[in-house]
Amino acid sequence: MKAAYGRLLVKLSGEQLAGETGFGISPTMIETTAREIHQVHELGVQLAVVVGGGNVIRGIHASEQGLDRANADYMGMMASVINSLALQDALEKAGLVTRVLSALEIQSVAEPYIRRRAVRHLEKGRIVVFAGGTGNPYFSTDTAAALRAAEIGAELILMAKNGVDGVYDSDPRENPKARRYERVSFDEALQKNLRVMDQTAIAMCRENNLPMVVFDMGVPGNLLRVAAGKALGTRVEE
Repeated sequence: MKAAYGRLLVKLSGEQLAGETGFGISPTMIETTAREIHQVHELGVQLAVVVGGGNVIRGIHASEQGLDRANADYMGMMASVINSLALQDALEKAGLVTRVLSALEIQSVAEPYIRRRAVRHLEKGRIVVFAGGTGNPYFSTDTAAALRAAEIGAELILMAKNGVDGVYDSDPRENPKARRYERVSFDEALQKNLRVMDQTAIAMCRENNLPMVVFDMGVPGNLLRVAAGKALGTRVEE
């Protein structure tokens, strides 16, 4: 199997690392994720990862329960740093040299995010994990994924889902006749408010002509197949 891309960015949700419990970090799930990333790296792909923090706290949900929105978002950013360190540990145990670059300055555990440094790490074959979201409240880790992918010149964003094999015209759990898109444009995703990523992130991808693939990470080998150019899930592009 050959790589179809030279540089990719994978967006992982925090919930994926939690496994069936839905909270915290599952050692089994994070080891499985590291193994999948290792397979892609062996193809010679330069690989960056953005991890969410929803397995610890989701800022927007916490704010709905009365917590100050900015504080809640900063807590979510710190949760993403925790997840990034856990992923780094699993990747290095799998034999991959990994660097965590954080938008929040936490110099004891992660390098500060500097675009040129991130690109240099990628060129040296290291896995780069972007932590801390964008470093600003009111922006999701989806937006961080779109921003970092544009900054490093990624060819494609891989939106890894768990148990969801693409983008549908309605919720397939509620509508058994829901139709899955094989391809959808950025404009259509925005107009129909499809559950691809948040609208700020979609708009940023559209402005930078940065395509993405939404696929089911829960199926072993799917990450490798997408990296090899196989038609899986839903491709979102201009």
